[in-house]
Amino acid sequence: MIWDPGHECMDREELRSLQLERLKETVARVYNRVPFYRAAMDKAGVRPEDIRTLADVSRLPFTDKTALRDNYPYGLFAAPVKEIVRLHASSGTTGKPTVVGYTRRDLENWSELVARIVTAAGVTSEDVVQITFGYGLFTGAFGLHYGLEKVGATIVPASVGNTSRQIMLMQDFGTTALVGTPSYALHLADAARAMGVDPATLGIRTGLFGAEAWTESMRAELERTWNMKATDNYGLSEVMGPGVAGECALGTGLHINEDHFLAEIIDPETGEPLDYGREGELVITTLTKEALPILRYRTRDITVLTEEPCPCGRTNARMRKVRGRTDDMLIISGVNVFPSQIETVLMNINGLSPHYQILVDKKGYLDYLEVQVELTDEMFTGHFRDLETLEEKIRQKIFSVLSINCRVRLLEPRSLARSEGKIKRVIDNRPK
Repeated sequence: MIWDPGHECMDREELRSLQLERLKETVARVYNRVPFYRAAMDKAGVRPEDIRTLADVSRLPFTDKTALRDNYPYGLFAAPVKEIVRLHASSGTTGKPTVVGYTRRDLENWSELVARIVTAAGVTSEDVVQITFGYGLFTGAFGLHYGLEKVGATIVPASVGNTSRQIMLMQDFGTTALVGTPSYALHLADAARAMGVDPATLGIRTGLFGAEAWTESMRAELERTWNMKATDNYGLSEVMGPGVAGECALGTGLHINEDHFLAEIIDPETGEPLDYGREGELVITTLTKEALPILRYRTRDITVLTEEPCPCGRTNARMRKVRGRTDDMLIISGVNVFPSQIETVLMNINGLSPHYQILVDKKGYLDYLEVQVELTDEMFTGHFRDLETLEEKIRQKIFSVLSINCRVRLLEPRSLARSEGKIKRVIDNRPK
């Protein structure tokens, strides 16, 4: 099923024409209403009338998270506060959070776009959807909530935490779709088993996961554990929240709502645009935001874009599942390492749980990498020789992928801290 065939299946030339019209309107809006953008565009030597083609977007300045923090709280808003009907903010770990605002029209568009992605994932008005994101300043819970309501689904706003109660609600309310982070879904599965409940028997057929990077191996683990179809969706608070892109049932990439977002891929080192099919950093320009229009936002997410038609009938461009981020990429002994590469290795070795942590430190002048991973209950037998053999197998597999030697520590089940929000997989203790 397609929620909005008129826009999701639009002819590519017609779509480009619409994007250009909206890009011109957005550029004029920020130049005239946002001092930060006027100054940045003047410095770059570009004015609104210089935007004549979609390719001219590359003449516009980039925006990054620093700009939002430096203009805290309302400095980047293009609408007066009296027209702002909702505020959200990021969960920044240092300094001020990044604040985002929405006009009433922004909220209507947001719900509409989320309705598209949840419909693509297979959710209908027949579903009971349990949302395990935290309700608050984070955009995930509210964004998905209103889009799911728009398609007519029954919402269980369980929020985050109280894990045993989450399982009870699934049983009592007949939950059929689960919203949250993939790591928390695995934590819920552990909790269910500890209660004597097989998560595969709970009747959840669809998972709508986001807010953190996850691999195809973790998708397979989620689908096996819950007996569900696990789908990925993509969004970020700075450009709206969830609803930017989402997978259809075919799982051939995340369809981008291009009538509302202009997506580019750039070389993260040089900032130069890259063609379709080339891997690089995703950059997004909002095309319809009233409260907080954003030009060329550097997401730091590494992906690939394709224009090839999807068999589902949607014609909008697709982005590959995010492989990692430019700012959480680790450089270890001169080698670029994404945590997702290590996760893929671990998820494909029998006897390991999906719970792990990566520690990075210095030993003298040399980088030191340690991978900690929990054993499954079945593997935790206490036979020292078996554990030694498994550790060596993991070391060799990681070396074959990364060409880096690491230490592997096998941990007993449920010994690593669990997260109810975004999981912290990497602890880098090297001197800054």
